[in-house]
Order: sequence, then C-alpha cells, then structure tokens
Amino acid sequence: MPTANDTASTVLIVDDEDDILDLLTYNLERAGLKTVTASDGIGALHQAQRHNPDLIMLDIMMPRLDGLKTCRRFRQDPHLRHIPILMLTALTGEHDHIRGLDVGADSYLPKTSAVGVIVSQVKALLRGVERLEKPPSLLSIHDLEIDRDRYLVIKRRGDDRTELRFPRKEFELLHFLASSPGRVFDRQELLNQVWGKNVFVVDRTVDVHVRKIREKIGSKYIVTVKGVGYKFAERL
Repeated sequence: MPTANDTASTVLIVDDEDDILDLLTYNLERAGLKTVTASDGIGALHQAQRHNPDLIMLDIMMPRLDGLKTCRRFRQDPHLRHIPILMLTALTGEHDHIRGLDVGADSYLPKTSAVGVIVSQVKALLRGVERLEKPPSLLSIHDLEIDRDRYLVIKRRGDDRTELRFPRKEFELLHFLASSPGRVFDRQELLNQVWGKNVFVVDRTVDVHVRKIREKIGSKYIVTVKGVGYKFAERL
C-alpha cells in the first residue's frame, strides 16, 4: 500500500550552493514534498529526465550551464517542457525578472525571500498544476485546435496541419482566453485564473506570455484592450 510520501509531489532543486540546497530540501520535505537536487544545469537536465519532477526550482548563476540556458533547454524538450519552473535567484532587477519569464519560467523569486514564502509559492504552483489537470478536451476556434490533454495547438491552413507546442503557462493562458472569445480580462484576473491567487508574479508576466504566444501563432488571435487587458478575438 502506498504511503503519503509515495504520492507526494517531487521538486527538483537546482543550485550550486550546498547551504541553499540543504535549506530548501529540509523545508520542502518538512512540508510533505519529495526532493531531488542538482548543482548545475547539466545535472538538472539529467535529474529531470531520471525523476520527471512535478516542479523545478532553478538558480540562474551556476557553472557549466546557467539557469537561463537550462530553462530554455527544458522548454525545448517535449518530455519536460510542461513542468512548471520557479526561478529562485540573487538577481532581483526587473530586467532579470523579464529575462527569466522570456525563457519560459512560470514564476520568479529572489533568494532573499522568506523560506515560508518560497514554500508557499511552490505549493501554489503545484496546486495550479492539479487544478488544470482535467479530463481530455479539445477546443476548436478559428483555424486553431487547442488540445488540453496533450498540451498541443494545431494550426490549420487548408489541408495542412501544423503542430505547435507551448510551455505550460503559455498554453494555459491561450486556452483560458480562447475558452471565452470576446470577453476582456484584466491582467490581475488572468494572473489569478492561470497562475493562481497565491503565486507571486507581476503584471508584466502576462504581457511577456502573450508576446510569446503571438510569436508562435500570430498576433491576430489575442487582442490588446488598451488600459484594461486582453481578449481572444471573436472574429479574424
């Protein structure tokens, strides 16, 4: 019979500082989670392939392969790209935050954050994954098929079908907007619905993810409503 720990979510912690690894491991396991660790990006990729974690905590400044390049590698891997990534780093500037989101991170926290805040952020991201793991569904709108079961978008052009794969949060944001075409959502509502109310992310997070979606499918599908937020186009 499985124990509670057998069913616990697994967090991969990636940092080149042993004291940070020890601190996070202790507090996450105390919170009922399982952990595996790596000290650089190369090790992180190997550990992720071996353990298929439910969430990845990723430092930026690391030897061999830094966190930004590692995050980009995760998002390019069809077997790992769906895993939520929390960047936990000493780089705290807005430019650094946006760079982290640009390469595919779902959330970004400074290392100076209280341990309780970090653990709460991890749990909130994991709850978001559980909330969005629903039965298979296929949303067809305009020339797009958005398959939530496979995290896959198919763009049709005549008889041609192009498969497009997205990191988890980009996909979830696209699916959420496309589920209510014509309805305008402000940034805070999108953050609450897609990231969760207890996840600490800034408004620019939505803008960055919308830009990345547009780069993949084109700019006509998601409409900017100036001074308010975004909507999915009712007509093209």
